[in-house]
Amino acid sequence: MSFQSHLRRILLIAISALGFITCSEDQTSNNMPTTVNQGADMPATSQLQSETNPFFAESPLYLNYPQFDRLENSHYLPAFEKGMAEQMAEIDAIVAQAEEPSFENTILALEVSGQLLNRVATVFYNLSGAHTNDDVRALEQQLAPALAAHDDAIVLNREMYAKIKALYDNRRNLQLDDESFRLLEKYSVDFIRAGAALTIGQQQRMKSINAQIAVLETEFSQNVLSEVNDLAIVVDSREELTGLNEALIAASEQEAKSREMPGKFVIPLLNTSSQPSLANLQNRALRERIHTASLSRGSRGGEFDNRETLTSVLRLRAERAQLLGYENHSEYILENQTAGTVAAVNQRLAELAPPAVVNANREAADLQQMIADDEQSFSLASWDWDFYTEKLRAARFNFDESQLRPYFELNNVLKKGVFFAAEKLYGITFLERTDLPVYQEDVRVFEVFDSVGTTLAVFIADFYARPSKRGGAWMNAYVSQNRLLNTQPVIANHLNITEPPVGEATLLTFDEVTTMFHEFGHAIHGMFSSVQYPYFSGTRVPRDFVEYPSQVNEMWATWPEVLEHYAVHYETGEAMPRELLNKVLSTQKFNQGFSTTEYLAASIVDQALHQLGPEEVPMADQILEFERAVLARAGIKLDEIPPRYRSTYFSHIMGGYSAGYYSYIWSEVLDADTVEWFKENGGLLRENGDHFRRTLLSRGGSVDAMELFRDFRGRDAAIEPLLERRGLN
Repeated sequence: MSFQSHLRRILLIAISALGFITCSEDQTSNNMPTTVNQGADMPATSQLQSETNPFFAESPLYLNYPQFDRLENSHYLPAFEKGMAEQMAEIDAIVAQAEEPSFENTILALEVSGQLLNRVATVFYNLSGAHTNDDVRALEQQLAPALAAHDDAIVLNREMYAKIKALYDNRRNLQLDDESFRLLEKYSVDFIRAGAALTIGQQQRMKSINAQIAVLETEFSQNVLSEVNDLAIVVDSREELTGLNEALIAASEQEAKSREMPGKFVIPLLNTSSQPSLANLQNRALRERIHTASLSRGSRGGEFDNRETLTSVLRLRAERAQLLGYENHSEYILENQTAGTVAAVNQRLAELAPPAVVNANREAADLQQMIADDEQSFSLASWDWDFYTEKLRAARFNFDESQLRPYFELNNVLKKGVFFAAEKLYGITFLERTDLPVYQEDVRVFEVFDSVGTTLAVFIADFYARPSKRGGAWMNAYVSQNRLLNTQPVIANHLNITEPPVGEATLLTFDEVTTMFHEFGHAIHGMFSSVQYPYFSGTRVPRDFVEYPSQVNEMWATWPEVLEHYAVHYETGEAMPRELLNKVLSTQKFNQGFSTTEYLAASIVDQALHQLGPEEVPMADQILEFERAVLARAGIKLDEIPPRYRSTYFSHIMGGYSAGYYSYIWSEVLDADTVEWFKENGGLLRENGDHFRRTLLSRGGSVDAMELFRDFRGRDAAIEPLLERRGLN
C-alpha cells in the first residue's frame, strides 16, 4: 500500500471490503454523546482539552488499546487539527534540514510522522463504520476536504520529493537491508503516482480534484447508509412473514418497536442486492417488495440518490488518471496491483463469465421446474431465486438451512470453530477479557497468546447488526504491528448478524459461519505481522492479494475435524448427525452458477466504469442503462441474477476497491491452489500453519506479493483448483 493510499485509507475509509449503513437519528451509544458542537470554529486546543483529550497521548491501556470509555465526539476535531498541524511541522522540519538527505533523516522521519493524526483517524474512521451517529457523519463531511488537502500538502511537496528522488537515484549505494530498500522504492513510486513530478499548475488541479473526490466519496457512502435505513421494509402482519423462523420474526417485531411502530414488523435491508429473508419468505409479493426496494437504492430520486454523485466521482477519477499519464482510472489502479494491467483483469473476467452463465442458466432451469412442481405458472424472477434454491437444496440433498442453524450457535462457532482451527494450526490461544472498555455493550475482547505463551495481539469481536453500523463484514486494525515503533496488533472483526431477543441463542446461517472464518483470516494476517516498518504491516498488501489469506481460512469451516468440533446442537449439545454433516459437505458446488455470476457482474461493472475517460462517463440519468449495456456486451446480463451490487450502492468502489472488486476472484485463484497444498500436506497440522505463517502471513507487504506466494507454494498458482471448486471446468 502506498504512503498516499495508506493515508487516505486511514483518513477517509474503513477497510473492507470488503459495503456500508448508518445510524438512525435517535440511536447512539452512551459512550458517544451527540449533543456536542462540532462546528469549524471549535477551539483546537485549550488547556482543558490538553489534559482530557484521550488522543493527545498514546493510550495507557494494554497494547495501546483505544480508550473507548473516555471518547466523546468533542475530542475528534481538536485531535485532528492538532494532529495535522504536528505532522506538517514534522514535514517542514524534514524539508528544512541542512544535512544531505539520508534514509534516516528523510524516509524514516516520514515513516514516523503523524502519530497523533494516525491515532485519532484510526479510531474515528473505524468507529464511523462500526458505530456512527449524526455528529460523526457531519464531522466526516467537514473533515474530508481538510484531510485531502493535508495529504496533498505532503505528497505534492516538491522539495520533499526532491530529497526522496535523490535517495532513490543513489539507492544502490546506501547499503540498505531488503525491507529498507523496498521502503525507499515504495516512497519514490508513491510520490510520483500522487503527482509530485507534475508541474505546479497540474498539481493545483490535482489538489482540487482530490478535495472534490474526498467530499463526494463521503457523500456517496453516507447516502448508501441512509438508504438502508430509509428503505427498511415495514410489514403489517405476522402472516406475511410465514417461512421466517421465530427468532427473526421476533427481531423484526423488536425493530418495529424501536422505530415506534407497535404492531408492525420491520425487515432492515443488508448491503447486497439479494436479501437473506428472500430464502425463506413464502409470500411472493413481499419477496418482490423487498427485492425491488433493495435494487432501487441510490437511484429512486430524493435526497439519497447517488447517480449524480457517482458520475461526478467517475469523471474526476478519470481526469486525475489522465493528468498522471494514464489512460483511465483502472489503468492507474491496476499498475500497483499484482494483476498489473487492465488487459490481464479483463481477460480473467472474460474467461470466467461464459462458464458461470452456463451454470447459472442450468440452475435457473432447475428452479423453474421447482416452480412448476409447486403447480405455479409464473416465470422465475430475481426475488424467487433464493426461495426456490432452498427448496431445491432440500429436495436434492434432503435438508435446508433451517436444519443447520441449531448446530451453528455463535459462541460455539467462534470458540470451538474459528479459535479451535487457529489453535490447531498455529498454536495460538485466546482469553476473553472484560476489563478493557468497548464502544458497544455486545462487543467482546480477547487477548491472543502465541504458542510460547507471550501476548501476540488483542482481538475485538463485533458481530451484531445495528442501525449505527455499516453493512457487510470487515476487519480493521486499531494498532498495527511494527518493530520501528515497537507496537503489537489490536485487531477487530465486524459482522452483521441479526441479534435475537434477550435470552435467546444466536443461531447462524452457514454463510454467516463462513464469513466469520473469512474475517478471522484477515485478523490473523494482521496479528501475525512481523515487519520493521508500519508501511508494510499486516494487511497492507495489494488489494488483489489482501483477500487471499482470508479466503484460505474459510476452508477450515468445513474441514471435518473442525466442523465436528463446533457443529453441536445449541440445546442438547449433540453433534450434528453424520448424515447431515455429509450433506453440508456435498453441497459445496451447489448454486455456484448464481454466486459466480452475480459476483462477476459487479466486477465487470466496476471495471467498465473505471475504464472510461472523463468525457465518456455517462450522464447521471443514464448510469443504470450503461450498467445494463455493459453486462449485455459481456454476455452476463441475466434478469434473474442482478449484480451483487448495483453501481448506485456499490460501496466497495467508493472505498478501497475502485477498479478492484475483481480482487476476490483474483485472490481465489491463489486461495484454491493453497487449499490444495494443505490437502496434499495433511491439512490441519501445526507444521503446515507454521510454514504458511513464516513464508507469507508474517511478512505483510515487506516482499512482493507474488514472491511471497511462490515462497509458500514453491511455484506460481494454477487456476485449475478454482475452476474445479466453482464447477467451471
